[in-house]
Amino acid sequence: MSSQPHGGLPPTDALASTHATGSGHCAAPLTVGIEEELLLIDPVTRAPSPHGPQLVRAAAGELGERVGTELTRYQIELRTDPHSCLKEAGEQIRSARTTAARAAAGLGLCVASTGTPVLGRTTPVPMTPGARYARSTAHFRALDDEQTVCACHVHVGVPEPRDAVHVSNHLRPWLPTLTTLAANSPFWAGQDTGYASWRTTTWGRWPVAGPPPYFESPTHFEDLVQTLLEAEALIDPGGLYWDIRPSHHLPTVEIRVADAVLSPADTLLIAALVRALTVTALTAVRAGEPAPRPAPEILRAACWRAARDGLTGSGIDPFTGGLVAQATLVERLLHAVEPALRRHDDLDLVRDQWRRLRTEGSGADRQRAAHRRRFSTHDVVDHVIAATCPR
Repeated sequence: MSSQPHGGLPPTDALASTHATGSGHCAAPLTVGIEEELLLIDPVTRAPSPHGPQLVRAAAGELGERVGTELTRYQIELRTDPHSCLKEAGEQIRSARTTAARAAAGLGLCVASTGTPVLGRTTPVPMTPGARYARSTAHFRALDDEQTVCACHVHVGVPEPRDAVHVSNHLRPWLPTLTTLAANSPFWAGQDTGYASWRTTTWGRWPVAGPPPYFESPTHFEDLVQTLLEAEALIDPGGLYWDIRPSHHLPTVEIRVADAVLSPADTLLIAALVRALTVTALTAVRAGEPAPRPAPEILRAACWRAARDGLTGSGIDPFTGGLVAQATLVERLLHAVEPALRRHDDLDLVRDQWRRLRTEGSGADRQRAAHRRRFSTHDVVDHVIAATCPR
């Protein structure tokens, strides 16, 4: 259990620190790069369509390297450039989704941003050709059979790459709350799973996934990765599927906890919060403040509860293990990062989007609302397709 003197999440003034005035070594805005995995959908059956590589070729003329293939042929990945301004990142997200949708229409198909497919046969999956994907299938076997799941990954530039490990330590307690905000995968193979984020639950089966451990130092991180490679729990450093990881090829910390969210507005909310959490963590790191250290068993349980219930009901406080209203946990996060949001001029964006989510619900809530109208999973797919590229 935590040694926090006040119980519950750590005091927000300690987390917020100097960024109210923008002082310290992080005066320049941190850059954000966003990766979104989308499903390719047959508009007649509403099931995933295995034409991802063809769609990538069709969209590459306009998007270049900002579109790529994924593990299965049901998926593609869209990437933004690094941006200091989230408004510019949002414009790139919307334009990339629109370009992908237009290219899909040329193939008689649609794109959909959801953490899991609503309909369709889920196993075995059509794997994208490539040596690394083939190696993954040979090594991890049936784990790959249920990886038709889509995430939103946010990279935040870290001026000193070795700080990324310490940032990871400070971000760990907030993973359940980010999961609740991004939950967008309630359906699987035509059934409501009872979870707001079924993707989170299926992803946890991998040997190196879920909340990362607490790292005593960058050397501890490097030694642990080497041990996992030698133990063959990883095939390469790219297989670190922790919810937070220092990028192995970019000077960033990568937060991987979010489902592929419904709309570009949802993506910007997650990106703004992730950057603000990173800025707040860097401030604490440079002030020499120790990272909060919830018990790993409680943190894992909190992530499970967040994946099950999303924004509805109660979540688990990572420090006390007690149940707290999910909305209260979100408000704690917003209070902790408010100085960083102000500094990046993202506070109004986040307040507006949080107000919207309190009214409309998360992506999972909106998918279920679409289903309740006629109890039709086809309606759910159509809703997701429409929300992916709003007019």
